[in-house]
Amino acid sequence: MGHDPRMVVTSLGAAGIGELDESVYRYALAHGDVTPGGVALALGIGTERAARSLDRLRTDGLLHRLGGRRRRYGPSEPRVAVEALLRARTAELDATRSAVDELVALFHNGQAPAPDTDAIQVLHGAEALGHWFVRLQQEARDEVLSLDRPPYALTFSNPIEPVTLGQGVRYRVVYAPEALDQPGGLDEIRRQVAGGEQARVMPGLLLKMTVADRRRALLPLSLDFTEVRAVVVHRSTLLDGLVDLFESYWRRAVPLSHVLAHRAAAQDPPDAPDDGQDDAREPRDAREAGEGVDPDDRELLAMLVSGLKDEAVARQLGWSLRTMRRRVQRLHQRLGATNRFQAGVQAARRGWI
Repeated sequence: MGHDPRMVVTSLGAAGIGELDESVYRYALAHGDVTPGGVALALGIGTERAARSLDRLRTDGLLHRLGGRRRRYGPSEPRVAVEALLRARTAELDATRSAVDELVALFHNGQAPAPDTDAIQVLHGAEALGHWFVRLQQEARDEVLSLDRPPYALTFSNPIEPVTLGQGVRYRVVYAPEALDQPGGLDEIRRQVAGGEQARVMPGLLLKMTVADRRRALLPLSLDFTEVRAVVVHRSTLLDGLVDLFESYWRRAVPLSHVLAHRAAAQDPPDAPDDGQDDAREPRDAREAGEGVDPDDRELLAMLVSGLKDEAVARQLGWSLRTMRRRVQRLHQRLGATNRFQAGVQAARRGWI
């Protein structure tokens, strides 16, 4: 009764050996000296098919041709022969793997729009906007640039950012002061900065934008999110201009390092009604009569320079509005300034912010 090669469970498939060839090889290992006719009879296949299989095994180094007139084959030592075959297959796989980058580049070049056509893709709806906001961050490999301000079509928090930061992608974000005044906004930004985000703030920021690896940008077309419409800008001179705009804003923006400095919990009492009287307990007084500035004043200066309104500053610091304004006046006197811009300049010169 002939042997059915289909009954063999292939164990050499990873080495590129098919089921029939493995059956022939196993038969040769068991018998030591085989011919096409003998293999054909034993495995129940045609003689020509058996001969082709023996030739393939010889090419792969698993069999060798024996001397004499007859077409006879003998098996090579399995450990040596199979390991040599695996090394050859590994080299082929490495060569294929090295070609992947080239194939990916070809794919992206084929997918990318031409510089002057289809550079802008219009999106409709919050779902499409959210999809692209997540996609841009997940596809980023080097850097994400963002201009951030209210309102928000989805939510203020960005759960994708910590994951992307953990993969070594840099984030540079310019916030509008209004973003810091969102409920929990400053705490959320503090968490992102602790994870590696570089954050700055710039008054008067009117644009929302996210750019991934300077290859794509996502912008809402309006800050009225009753009907969400946005655009994805692909590689083009328009995208180059948007990146330049971000860099311009970044240079002008104020670092948030001092605004986000850690404050001990409950170091100031809740706001009391402004009844015209001094607060029973003011925040930490400026202890340095001459040089230096205390942490509260340093944080106050940074918030003022960032463009936050008085009410927002007082709320973030946990002070009453009256206390906050009295501290501002005291700082003006110390710095010889008549307005907040001059106070910011003088504070920067002294290294206070």
